[in-house]
Amino acid sequence: MYGLLIHQLGRLHPRAPDFIALMRLDRPIGTWLLMWPTLWALWLAAEGLPHAGVLAIFVAGVILMRAAGCVINDYADRKIDGHVSRTRQRPLATGRIQPREALLLFALLVLASALLVLLTNRLTILLTFGGIALATLYPFCKRFTYYPQIVLGVAFSWAIPMAFAAQAEALPTSLWLVYMANLLWTVAYDTEYAMCDREDDLKIGVKSTAILFGDADRLIIGILQGLTLLCLLLAGRHFGLGLYFHLGLLAMCASFVWQQWLIRQREPAACLRAFLGNHWSGLLIFAGLAADLALR
Repeated sequence: MYGLLIHQLGRLHPRAPDFIALMRLDRPIGTWLLMWPTLWALWLAAEGLPHAGVLAIFVAGVILMRAAGCVINDYADRKIDGHVSRTRQRPLATGRIQPREALLLFALLVLASALLVLLTNRLTILLTFGGIALATLYPFCKRFTYYPQIVLGVAFSWAIPMAFAAQAEALPTSLWLVYMANLLWTVAYDTEYAMCDREDDLKIGVKSTAILFGDADRLIIGILQGLTLLCLLLAGRHFGLGLYFHLGLLAMCASFVWQQWLIRQREPAACLRAFLGNHWSGLLIFAGLAADLALR
């Protein structure tokens, strides 16, 4: 259904497919990777099904902010994407969309997200400024640090305290275990993603944890995945979660083992498959968590 909707949107205007590609609406993996931890946080904050209005705001906000992040990322990379085999056909790299158009679209997406947040409360609104700053900063980090994946992890995890603020109007200490779990998980899966472009990135001077870790990449990804599971286990204890959550945690562990098998030869296509598999990792945790809370 999602693919059909995007196809129909692409028929509205001759340039619509280019803007859809710029926002990655045709590639929803990033939206899901941002959505799952947001839903974890909303369900935990509500101790079950969250308020319908809050849920709608955050689902829409995730879609808008992920699209905004993709736009500003491609704006920052517009002069280097043409030198990377995987990205050389992106709309800004080919000139199908002009930089000023991308900046205007980014501003409109951020504005729409901000208007949604105005429907929540003061604490959530204050946290929004941090989220916007992180989304804007991340794309430029790969020029001056080997740790852009950590900045992405901080940015992708920012929705967790925002969700608690909107649903529970509080920031309990235990939420930071979920935050840290998601940060570690994000660094792990985005390192898998960076492994796809490592050779091109080395040629053009772009930095990433995949380059920094070198031959230790698989080991460090495994350690990050193990720490993710540990933080989620501790969070589950703090929130009083039981059997179904732990089954979800076990299933996430199995998905990590599968990813390690995929990246064993460091082939770009296999690393991309491993990265894409993290959608299921996040879904499995949400399914276990939601079932546990529903059956209390």
